[in-house]
Amino acid sequence: MALVCVVAGIALFYLLKPKPEPAPLPKVGTETIGLTDVNIYGEYVGRIRAQQFVEVHARVEGYLEKMCFKEGSHIDKGQTLFVIDPRLYKAHVNKARAQLNKAEAQARKAKRDLERIRPLFQQNAASQLDLDNAEAAYESAVAEETVCRADLTQAELTLGYTNVVSPISGFISERVADIGTLVGPSGGKSLLATVVKSDTVRVDFSMTALDYLRGKDRNVNLGSEDKNGKWNSFVTITLADGSEYPWKGLVDFADPQVDPKTGTFSVRAEMPNPDRTLLPGEVTKVKVLLDVREKAILVPTKALVIEKNGAYIFVVRKNKVVEKRFVVTGPEVGNNTVIEKGLAKGEVIVTEGFHKLTHGMRVDAVPAYGLPHKNAKKSQHD
Repeated sequence: MALVCVVAGIALFYLLKPKPEPAPLPKVGTETIGLTDVNIYGEYVGRIRAQQFVEVHARVEGYLEKMCFKEGSHIDKGQTLFVIDPRLYKAHVNKARAQLNKAEAQARKAKRDLERIRPLFQQNAASQLDLDNAEAAYESAVAEETVCRADLTQAELTLGYTNVVSPISGFISERVADIGTLVGPSGGKSLLATVVKSDTVRVDFSMTALDYLRGKDRNVNLGSEDKNGKWNSFVTITLADGSEYPWKGLVDFADPQVDPKTGTFSVRAEMPNPDRTLLPGEVTKVKVLLDVREKAILVPTKALVIEKNGAYIFVVRKNKVVEKRFVVTGPEVGNNTVIEKGLAKGEVIVTEGFHKLTHGMRVDAVPAYGLPHKNAKKSQHD
């Protein structure tokens, strides 16, 4: 009887013993796959070049008499920059004008002589020789008048060159020649200053033929504008302080041939520079659009696990069971990676907490932004 009571007590103990609670499912952060257009860029080293860089030269010889600008300032097209001593060239103009006046007077006299000879010839009062001589004298006087008029025009042009004007609008450098220096194209110093038009600049850089082909295989054609205005090959550049320049430029030229020595070809982009932030000659980082992936799948790079067999990611099924899914990865874009194959729109992937998972495990899936931060408690405590 005592034995029966002991057995009954033990059975009652196990029957009334509370059952252990099941272990909680691991909590993971998830994201739902969507489709997006992704721009793929290439990065290169570029050099800033002014849109126009014009050297101002003295076209006539003489002593530099005056400078009419402030060095480093903005000047307008046609503005007088320098004055070369004009006295010699004024004398040439006066001499040419006097010779023209003389030629005009001789032409008028020859015309009057011809007009007197013609009626006399018709009345047989003058010979054919007299008429021929009069006509030749008139034609020679007219030709001499034409030569003198051309000499006067040339002398006036040369005198005008003593006022050295700017061929373009832009910013001017410091003067190369000092006041009083003998300048000129032959015996003197020819270069006087340079004018730079830099409100729009050009960015030169080199690309590989492989980059060009990758872009062309997609939706980007370097050096040609997209008529639909959808995927133009624009560029952005990085300033010396590491910040991104706010304006974007458009690739307007790509060299049609590759340099066999370097395996690269030259590319040029034009970029606005209204505040003169970009200085000609400056070296900068260039980022150019090479590829456009339309309706691509983009996942956080941190969610991928790379191993010898390839890359995989954990996908959460509707029954909250995770699947170890191998995928084909594409280019990286910032902190994300393009997935070429293996995922579909609407699927849910694990982005946080996947290190403790194995294939087939059940999980407690919540949106990644709903997970508490690891340092949240510490911050509240502090």
